[in-house]
Amino acid sequence: MSSPVSSGTDQAPDYGVLRWLVAAAFVVILNETVMFNALPSLMREFSVDVTTAQWLSTAFMLTMAVVIPITGWFLQRVTTRQAFGLAMTVFCIGTLICASAPVFWVLLLGRIVQASGTAVMMPLLMTTLMTIVAPGDRGKVMGNVTLAMSAAPALGPTASGFILEVASWRWMFGIVLPIAATIGIVGITRLRNVGEPRALSLHVPSVLLSAIGFGTLVYGLAQFGRGGDARTEGAIFAVVGLVFVAGFVALQIRLQREDRPLLDLRTLRRPTYRLALLTMAGAFAGMFGSMLILPVYLQNVRDLSTLQTGLLMMPGGLAMGLLGPRVGRWFDKHGSRPLVVPGGLGAIAALGILTQVSLTTPIPMILGAHVLLMVSLALIFTPVFTLGLGDVPPHLYSHGSSLLGALQQVAGAMGTAIVATLIAWRTTHLLGQGDDPLTAQVGGMTAGFWFGVALTTLVFGLLLKLPNRAHVPEPEAVTEAQLPAPAEAVPLTPHEG
Repeated sequence: MSSPVSSGTDQAPDYGVLRWLVAAAFVVILNETVMFNALPSLMREFSVDVTTAQWLSTAFMLTMAVVIPITGWFLQRVTTRQAFGLAMTVFCIGTLICASAPVFWVLLLGRIVQASGTAVMMPLLMTTLMTIVAPGDRGKVMGNVTLAMSAAPALGPTASGFILEVASWRWMFGIVLPIAATIGIVGITRLRNVGEPRALSLHVPSVLLSAIGFGTLVYGLAQFGRGGDARTEGAIFAVVGLVFVAGFVALQIRLQREDRPLLDLRTLRRPTYRLALLTMAGAFAGMFGSMLILPVYLQNVRDLSTLQTGLLMMPGGLAMGLLGPRVGRWFDKHGSRPLVVPGGLGAIAALGILTQVSLTTPIPMILGAHVLLMVSLALIFTPVFTLGLGDVPPHLYSHGSSLLGALQQVAGAMGTAIVATLIAWRTTHLLGQGDDPLTAQVGGMTAGFWFGVALTTLVFGLLLKLPNRAHVPEPEAVTEAQLPAPAEAVPLTPHEG
């Protein structure tokens, strides 16, 4: 999957292949956050406590963190259609398991299976995009990807809020299943293979180090954010995870000399890609942190229902998704600077407004701040994705997108862990000073939003260092196996497997 699409003529590439990948990615990524509003219902039905119920989200994130680093190898080993078909089949099987789960552990198993399919979709989409889309069109096309990568998680709580208001939690999966199956069936018949698979051996020690390292790190961060005794356990797991990740990195550097790494870290030699990774990590940590605080504030402090909470957060998610393509066109025309600078300032301002929440803050003010935050992040995501992956050599596209996806999971877990810790610490401090429980809880939430302000301020500093336009990567020494496949070897017809 490392070679550009070519038919041996000057015919313009067909970007229609991306429509099905974007649609599939939106559906599968939506499920990462769809469980947030459903936890109370599941706790009642399965008679489990909140710590157990939260595993439905934690396990999904854990599985993503474990599987994504392997996708860099996997996407070079199979065709586009094989990768898409496998990802959608696995996701649909997981969704069916969830919809029919008779007991909690079966539902948890279904979430793990779902996440295994989801983990393949985003790197597949990004790799295909970078391979077939001309540099001058990447911003416009990447704007559609923003809809899947950013707006889908933001709309997850909204979608679940609507469904839970009128139906059982099982319908969250029952509605998604036929949609995902239809996209999978139609997509597999219309997709064109991009590039030529290569026979690559799987380095098992790398797989083990990656799975243990990233999985343990994300689990530790998730536990740390729960406070109490879990915080000590989480810190231990996080440190152990970092040790294994360091071992994984050292092993990949050694394997790169033999051109057989599981996850090629030569992408980090590209300065713009490195900068984009740091920027996206900060932005996603801030977004997931705010997604943790707002629903809790609206439901526990302001007594809004799950549906009302979903409706209030819906305009921001929709604005982010609808702005994606337009932001992409602006980027292609004007570059990154006119977008990321106001985007960074807007994110700081939005989180600054949310630091002022109280027991009586007007709901329209909260709505406006959330919309401003989502619009600001939309201005940031598309240019940063495009500049970062545009700085990566073509034969490393799959590895670059996989590393970006893995870091997204770690950043999301880290953001929620830090915010949850700050909320717990500040709330306890205010209770000790004599504040009533509700006021103390709001004080804890404002501390979490202040962390978001500090984080987005750092992100803004990184945004100022990004180039206005993407640089064409300088040629790197590659082996014969890494060279693009001959044009005639690239399958182009929809019916070839």
